[in-house]
Amino acid sequence: MTLSDSALRDFAFKALDSFQIEIPSWGFANTGTRFGKFVQAAAARTIEEKFSDAAEVNRLTGATPTMALHVLWDLPKGVKDVSEVRALERRFGIRAGSINPNLFQDQEYKYGSLCNPSAEIRDRALDHMFASIEIGKALGSRDVSLWLADGSNYPGTQSIRKRIGWLEDALRACHDRLAPEQRLLVEYKPFEPAFYHTDIADWGMSSHLSRMTGPQACVLVDTGHHYSAQNIEQIVAWLLHTGLLGGFHFNDRRYADDDLTLGSIDPYQVFRIFHEIHSAAGDGLEIDVAYMIDQSHNLKGKIEAMVQTVVTAQELYLKAALVDRERLAELQQACDLVAAEELYRGAFWRDVRPFTRAWREARGLPADPLEALRTGGYVERIVRERGSRVSAVSSYA
Repeated sequence: MTLSDSALRDFAFKALDSFQIEIPSWGFANTGTRFGKFVQAAAARTIEEKFSDAAEVNRLTGATPTMALHVLWDLPKGVKDVSEVRALERRFGIRAGSINPNLFQDQEYKYGSLCNPSAEIRDRALDHMFASIEIGKALGSRDVSLWLADGSNYPGTQSIRKRIGWLEDALRACHDRLAPEQRLLVEYKPFEPAFYHTDIADWGMSSHLSRMTGPQACVLVDTGHHYSAQNIEQIVAWLLHTGLLGGFHFNDRRYADDDLTLGSIDPYQVFRIFHEIHSAAGDGLEIDVAYMIDQSHNLKGKIEAMVQTVVTAQELYLKAALVDRERLAELQQACDLVAAEELYRGAFWRDVRPFTRAWREARGLPADPLEALRTGGYVERIVRERGSRVSAVSSYA
């Protein structure tokens, strides 16, 4: 990309202006592992505290205007909680984002929810989906993000085919309830908590279900939900090509669904994913992708980890935006492998922090969001206010 310094700066600013990423309410709550919870004095315990923390992240980064909500953890009374959320939106300047149903926490879902052999339990799970859709309508939230823990642990203990049929029926029923502007995002995961078979185990199953469900259904890619060394950007390219990519849950991992902060293990992978999206947009494909974070901050400070993630996402998004795609296409067509790879890698290695710093200063944001958080006193204040109420009870499963 051969541009003058001022043109390059303008291009970078435009890319950063276009990038927004949704943060999850549960990222501010006490979380842990299967073996225990690690509590933090600053952890949010109420939806009000979660909105407050989300507002602080947005004040520092300027890129997180929405917060994903979890129905049972944030809206236990369902639609009755909407008025409180509306008041918090006005107070903190943060909008409710995607609505996340919970079909894995209740004891009745031991053998599945929408795929449970019991028709009665399937109906209860479907009612929860309907309620989640209505919450989304009431809050003006576009996306309902569905992740199912459904599956089985032992061969021969469930009919895999019957469960496919039950799931197709349920998702079509959900699609019928969507408002015209709503979407159903269908997430997949190869294993955990089910270890023999998972009912939506990969992007092919999620793609099939999205097509069978209807035009307002699409695939949600969680970067932690893949086998080790799987080529996620190839999956993204296929979903872009087929028009089925709806959104991301960004995190990082070393082994499986580790919920580590974005880019902490493999920033190059995130760059490659963003490149595929920029490339598709440059080729004229219609792109409507929701960028969302889904992380469990067990050891890092929760607000600090969220700010760190957003800043990393902005930098990697900008690096990918600065790829000289016209020149790269020429090199690809000529099969000039080394030159193409060096151009591509060169964009990844480029230090874009001067651009992001200048962009923040021009937008009235702290030039260094992490430093501003450390010196601003917000964390110290909420530690004092919340520390006496620390509890090992977590809202994260």
